[in-house]
Amino acid sequence: MAEASRWHRGGAPKPKLHYRKEVEIRTTLQELSLYFIFLINLCILTFGMVNPHMYYLNKVMSSLFLDTSVPGDERTNFKSIRSITDFWKFMEGPLLEGLYWDAWYTNKTLYNLKNSSRIYYENILLGVPRVRQLRVRNNTCKVYSSFQSLMSECYDKYTSSNEDTSDFGLKQETEWKYSTPDSSSPWHWGFVGVYRNGGFIFTLSKSKSDTKNKFINLRLNSWITRGTRVIFIDFSLYNANVNLFCIIRLVAEFPATGGIITSWQFYSVKLLRYVSHYDYIIASCEITFCIFLIVFTTQEAQKIREFKSAYFKSVWNWLELLLLVLCFVAVSFNIYCNIQIFLLLEDLLKNTEKYSDFYFLAYWYIYYNNIIAITIFFAWIKNMFLAIINDTYSEVKADYSIGRRPDFELGEMIKKSYNNALEKLRLKKPQKDEDNKGMKGDLAEQARREGFDENEIQSAEQMKKWKERLEKKYYSSEIQDDYQPVTQQEFRELFLYAVELEKELHYVSLKLNRVMRRISALQN
Repeated sequence: MAEASRWHRGGAPKPKLHYRKEVEIRTTLQELSLYFIFLINLCILTFGMVNPHMYYLNKVMSSLFLDTSVPGDERTNFKSIRSITDFWKFMEGPLLEGLYWDAWYTNKTLYNLKNSSRIYYENILLGVPRVRQLRVRNNTCKVYSSFQSLMSECYDKYTSSNEDTSDFGLKQETEWKYSTPDSSSPWHWGFVGVYRNGGFIFTLSKSKSDTKNKFINLRLNSWITRGTRVIFIDFSLYNANVNLFCIIRLVAEFPATGGIITSWQFYSVKLLRYVSHYDYIIASCEITFCIFLIVFTTQEAQKIREFKSAYFKSVWNWLELLLLVLCFVAVSFNIYCNIQIFLLLEDLLKNTEKYSDFYFLAYWYIYYNNIIAITIFFAWIKNMFLAIINDTYSEVKADYSIGRRPDFELGEMIKKSYNNALEKLRLKKPQKDEDNKGMKGDLAEQARREGFDENEIQSAEQMKKWKERLEKKYYSSEIQDDYQPVTQQEFRELFLYAVELEKELHYVSLKLNRVMRRISALQN
């Protein structure tokens, strides 16, 4: 009897292992689905802030202010400036003509909206442009003694310690008086130096003629000297058609070697976030992102509380923490930028004759985009095949490595769910247990060929039925570990099953003792 029961043990499932792997795969699928939704939401947020009009707005503005030549001198534009004379030609020519669009091409008055210029008739000039100069002091470097008779002055490269903060020239208007820098404003990284805020500053007028007279006066009174190291021209535009701000900075550096090096920055950004219906879809994605952030933070906090110091030994856990930090920084930047834009617009509407520092917002907006890009990168690195599935399938891979087929596979679960769905929709008839019947017949025939009699085979089949029925009842994935009352009939079946197991264990024990005795005899 015990001998006959061996032939059916190979087909018996491992209920606990089957249950555990099924739960692991189901949990994995849930985590994959949740994380995939998070990735889609994050991608929508990232690419939802990108607008193809940004490129075209930058292109048209750079063409206007960088490529437009001085009338009568096709060689001179902002890109080709190499001397102070070229710089003043640009200021009084292409820059002046590019900033002031107060009439239609028929010379008819264009608009009368608080005397604001509309560049290319579509882009409102916000406030007034600002021009800023940074200088260095004389004698910040040392002239070699042999040349002191030829050159007594020496102006070193720009550093904050070499900066000249004393008034110069006419010493009347703001452009001749030093303005202290704002500590919250970002420094500018140029080709030959890193420049801080502040300096000798003036703003342009709403009137084109007044601005031109201002430039002429500065040129005649030598506003640019040997101590000049950089000049910034800052202004901002808003295009209501595409709801984009264009923040422009033109930079002319005056290195200690002589000459002028020009550079520029054009930032087209969407600072007013919630205007169209599409913007509100993005807003809903932002709310969803915050919910995900709270859920993931709670999960990681629970893991840290549960595993303590062991939590920090996993690379994937460090990646999780890095993602959370980046997400929190991105949310903080977003909130900060929204608050600042409303404050700036409120201040601008109160006084249109004032320069509005949108460059500050554009600077941080670029950093916000960089943080989102890094977050996207690490989020995909920590994707399903590298972080979630890796641990779940480690045991399955181990089974394959030793030549044993795993008890549960993801493909089988998906196939089973698919077949169940078809049966519920009545698109497929329920499958019969024909395979099991065939398997039973094959196993019985195999037992007969090996010499087992019919009584042993029937007894083994009865034992197998008991085992399958008990496994179905007590190892169900839905009710495992729950308390189940046992009827008298079930108790009788359990008792008979226990008796058969005891016989089988006794038979195995006899076999082992016989083998051990033979081994001992051989050793002697």
